[in-house]
Order: sequence, then C-alpha cells, then structure tokens
Amino acid sequence: MKSVSRAKQVSHTSRWTPRRLARVARALEDAPLARVLQWAVDNFSPDLCLATSFGPQSIVLMHQASKISPEILFFYLDTGLMFPETYALRDELSRRLGLQFKRVTPEHSVEQQAQQHGPRLWTRDPDQCCGLRKVLPLRRFLAHKRAWITGVRNGQSASRAHAPLIEWDAPNGVVKLNPIVRWTSQQVWDYIRANDLPFNALHEKGFASIGCQPCTRAVLSGESVRAGRWPGFAKTECGIHSGSRVVQFGSGAGESVR
Repeated sequence: MKSVSRAKQVSHTSRWTPRRLARVARALEDAPLARVLQWAVDNFSPDLCLATSFGPQSIVLMHQASKISPEILFFYLDTGLMFPETYALRDELSRRLGLQFKRVTPEHSVEQQAQQHGPRLWTRDPDQCCGLRKVLPLRRFLAHKRAWITGVRNGQSASRAHAPLIEWDAPNGVVKLNPIVRWTSQQVWDYIRANDLPFNALHEKGFASIGCQPCTRAVLSGESVRAGRWPGFAKTECGIHSGSRVVQFGSGAGESVR
C-alpha cells in the first residue's frame, strides 16, 4: 500500500515543475496573503501542511490559514530542546485560536542521542544535531504530503534573501510555499498587534529568532535577526530551508509523529 500511496503522490506533484511554479509565483506576486493560501488549499488539500516554529511570521500564517480552511494541518518539529515559553505559546494559540498541532519528533530522545553521539552534540557539531532533530524528521513527515507552507521571509537573512513565493522543494519532493516572503518585520508585527495575537514572551527579552534553548540567545543592538542562533558558529540555518542541498547524517535517524 505504501508504494501505491507514494505513486499517487508522485503523479500529483510531477505536474508542478519548477518552471510552472515560477509562472504561478509571478501571477500571485502581488496577491493578498489570503489569495495565496486559498490557491494552496485549492491545489493541494488535503495533502497540505503548514510548518510553525511559533515565530511571529508563522503566527500570521496560522491566523489567516485557520480562517480559510480547516483542512490545513499545522505541525511543528519538537526537538526536545525548546524553550518553556515556546510550549506556553503553543498552548495559548491552541486555546485562543482553536488550533490543533501535530507534533513531529526525532526517533531518538536527547538522552538517546547523547548515548550514540556523545553529550551536547550541538556544542560540537550543530549541523549534525539539526540534521538528526529537524531535517530528517521533516523529510520523513513530508514524504506523505504534496505541499508545505513556511514563514520564510527575504529579510530574515542573506541565505533567504532570494527565496521565491512558490518553489519546488527538491530535497523533500514537494511544493513549498512562502506566502509572506516579501513581508517586512514591521508588517508582521503590525498584523500581530492589529489582531491582538499572542507571541513568544522571549521576544520582549531581546530574542529575535527563537529555536532550541541551548543554541539561541538574545541579539545585541545592531545585530541581524538570526545572529542569536548557534552563537560561536558560522551557522544561521538549521538545514530545513537549504534549497537543493542534499543532507545526509548517517543511518538510524528517524522520526515519530504524535
């Protein structure tokens, strides 16, 4: 049955070539956020999902998407190393907006990872740690989807500066939508305040981009938005938005969905 299901997915996604997606992106370039999300629902439901790290941009997307279609699945990658404030925001969003979240976890707990790779892997090889706890779980989860929605914005970092509105996600074999890719940080926060939406309490303590607790710090005045991620390393991305780069982190890594 798995091979049949995968064959159906391939048949559905194969028509979305990079060239065709580029044409759609140009047609929707100046469209309102709601129209872009509606296009995604019309073309990919029920195999459509929205990824959230519970950052401000994904809060905007979840608020809009929840009003458009109940078929969009909201999910998050729980590395087991998230801040208590992030979990508190998840619960508040669920209560305030009536959202349900799919929790996607790595195959191994932090303790099991330490037994295999040594303690505090993120201090020695953060790329491998992100691969085991984020990249591979995401890849396995998206194997059963046709498209996913992200909160990537051009202004977040140099590596995201040229991200398009819609693209073919080659590593995951699905269509990827970045509906607020052209939004500024000011636009995001204006939307959150205008709609009285909750946000992570750490943002009021100088945290601009919030990931895993041991790999995130507050940013200093004049630093870029993602300067607080993986301090001490020349690293600003976990790997899930690495374009066509193929990431391999050895055998035995997997994920479970709860």
